[in-house]
Amino acid sequence: MEFFRTLYKNRKLALQLGKNDFRNRFANTSLGTIWGFAQPFVFMLTYVIVFQYILKTGSSGKFPYVVWFLPGMGMWMFCNDAILNSSNSIRNYSYLVKKVVFPVDIIPVIAITSSSFIGLFLIYIATMAGVAFGYFPNLLTIVYIIFCAFCFIIALTRFTSALTTVVPDFSQLLNIVMQLCMWFTPIVWNLDMIQGTISIFFKAFPFTYLIEGFRQAFIPSSTIITEHYGLYTIVFWVVTILMFAWGNAVFKKNKKDFADVL
Repeated sequence: MEFFRTLYKNRKLALQLGKNDFRNRFANTSLGTIWGFAQPFVFMLTYVIVFQYILKTGSSGKFPYVVWFLPGMGMWMFCNDAILNSSNSIRNYSYLVKKVVFPVDIIPVIAITSSSFIGLFLIYIATMAGVAFGYFPNLLTIVYIIFCAFCFIIALTRFTSALTTVVPDFSQLLNIVMQLCMWFTPIVWNLDMIQGTISIFFKAFPFTYLIEGFRQAFIPSSTIITEHYGLYTIVFWVVTILMFAWGNAVFKKNKKDFADVL
């Protein structure tokens, strides 16, 4: 509970520093923050062109590939960017840790806030694409999945930000792990390709829950939130809560050493 009290007490500071962090990423460019939105948008558009029109990959159902693909890729890019930035945030903000009295616990949240500007933009693009093709989203599902994403990212990065600070090499390992997670998550392939026990394993994967859950807002055939009486919803929240408890313990244990290793 200490983390949540600290976060609530410093919520305005975290939001303001998150905005500054986002602007500072592109401070030396003429177009500034426009690049932050343009780069992921072009990346997503390239994937659509390659997989739909060149490789002619179909979606799982009779709905357009764009409506199936963009929600999954948008959610993944948000999670990936937020996790990687938050994991390196304490090293990036080392001057706050070493030189002033600062609530170190909120530093990873600052990076998540910074990444959320692009992430929410990509979610908006996916939503507009769905509407353009006649697939009107369930807004409650969208809000729920965004909430799930923030909770999971905070839970995971409590651990990864602490470990990256103490063991810098972990940052490189995390990059590799996130690349593997992208291909093992049904973003460019669909869950109908696998059957049996292995299908249950993939559906229990937290990233699968977030991506398929976001698709469920647009596509009736995606039912991971409610499937098997909410089994995968229960699994997701159990994993998230346990991960937060573990990560929080690791963070608190190593927090006193951050200033020494930076």
